[in-house]
Amino acid sequence: MDLKPTNRILIAEDDPVLRRMLEALLIKSGYEVVAVADGTQALRVLESEGAPSLAILDWVMPGMEGPQVCEKVRQRRDRPYVYILLLTALTQKGNVLYGLESGADDYLTKPFDAQELRARVRVGLRILSLQQSLISAREELRFQATHDGLTGVFNRGAVLEAIHRERSRQKREGGALGVILADLDHFKQINDTHGHLLGDAVLKEAARRMGNCVRPYDTVGRYGGEEFLIVVPSADARGALSLAERMRETIAASPIMTDAGPINVTASFGVAASDPREPIAADTLLLRVDDALYRAKELGRNRCEVERPAQGNETRASATERAHEPVR
Repeated sequence: MDLKPTNRILIAEDDPVLRRMLEALLIKSGYEVVAVADGTQALRVLESEGAPSLAILDWVMPGMEGPQVCEKVRQRRDRPYVYILLLTALTQKGNVLYGLESGADDYLTKPFDAQELRARVRVGLRILSLQQSLISAREELRFQATHDGLTGVFNRGAVLEAIHRERSRQKREGGALGVILADLDHFKQINDTHGHLLGDAVLKEAARRMGNCVRPYDTVGRYGGEEFLIVVPSADARGALSLAERMRETIAASPIMTDAGPINVTASFGVAASDPREPIAADTLLLRVDDALYRAKELGRNRCEVERPAQGNETRASATERAHEPVR
């Protein structure tokens, strides 16, 4: 949804002479104008995609009056904010208060002064611009809080939240849940040979290639170091394995181009899934996918391995506990 304020202004005025005068005044001031003759048309325009961000509404109109349009617009909290200026011949304090309480941001009494109208429109657009700046700053902070600063994929906290969220969804709705854990092979050797800056470039490109393989509702996150966790809703072990193989082939298909020249990179993948007939808790799923990845490394790297059911009470250290082991 586009939240950016524009110079498009809606005029809703049933008096054709006044409507044309307002339209000419605003066009001369550099604004793009949409003009309608009643409140019903005004609401239809304001509820459409790409609606004007500022509206000048006559109070008394056929169909719906200005305050009624205000109330309807304010009920839609899923759409960008519209700055509304009521134009009215009603000057009593009670009328003004009613108009503002209905959702209008400002009002102007008839007959109005052209310079005052232009000034109030500029104030409205400044407020919309400030609001957009605040929204953009909030979204940037939200992105920084949930995404890895180097690769741009989700960070560890966000991808772990995703697996717990999808496991809760599976518990409510059924279906399968697949999880993939990927690890770039011999990454320490890349860092030692070419330096950490080129290692960073390899991580970013590997993350990009994996991201190109997933569906819009899958989640790719940097789990730690050169490990990536992929949450695959509605996918059993076979479906998750198919995705893992596609990512493995994509990473290995061509060298990653860096300032030091092309670098051949491969990755190993572990796969696990929570089946609706035998659902697995999120933490157990993570342990199993980590075990599958460890086995892929032991069997020669650049391969995908699917979880094997745990036997007895035997468990291995999780990826978190192995964080300080030598990079594979």
